[in-house]
Amino acid sequence: MISVVIPTLNAQSGLPACLSALVPGMVEGLIRQVIVVDGGSTDRTLEIADEAGVEIVRAPVPGRGAQLALGATEARHPWLLFLHADTVLSDGWVREVHTLIGRVASGEKSDAAAAFRFALDDEGIKPRLLEAAVAFRCALFKLPYGDQGLLISRRRYEASGGFKPLRIMEDVELVLRIPRRERLMLRTKAMTSAARYRRDGYLKRPLRNLTCLTLYTLRAPPTWIERLYGL
Repeated sequence: MISVVIPTLNAQSGLPACLSALVPGMVEGLIRQVIVVDGGSTDRTLEIADEAGVEIVRAPVPGRGAQLALGATEARHPWLLFLHADTVLSDGWVREVHTLIGRVASGEKSDAAAAFRFALDDEGIKPRLLEAAVAFRCALFKLPYGDQGLLISRRRYEASGGFKPLRIMEDVELVLRIPRRERLMLRTKAMTSAARYRRDGYLKRPLRNLTCLTLYTLRAPPTWIERLYGL
């Protein structure tokens, strides 16, 4: 029913937990295919994926947008779940996703795209404030980022044109092509690594992300945004 696509590049630290969280979905028959699309890892990423028994696709060049798009072409099932390699779905995700898919299948809802609730694997007030800010953004604009995962029917994905081969903002670019009424926010948490926030700062990194989003909205050249993001 669901094909999971995970882009990787030296993701050995987060990939095991990401894949482990998918096991309940496999046991229930909800997940039928897991694809790791690798952009040229030099650590144990591919070894971990191979040991887990998932499908491995090697992208000709690194770049999250291109890797996600390539993974989608290899997917064989009517629903797609795009996940970052350092994102871990929390308990209860199988039930909530199964309910959503059932409502779409019954005609109660139209083809939909859904993201999970953003959460960080860190303690203290700073990560909680950031989680609250993301929740506010999602409630106001229905604009999740890629680290919240994206569950989308194949029909909606193809109708929206799929992922473009962008190195950054590929998640926003796709979501904004999906009608707002079809963007749903799930209650289940997508627990994401806080390592980049601890490294770059809980204020500095979100501000940089917001600046990138603003530049993208203003149609600034992609190279400007990539340079600011550090690519």
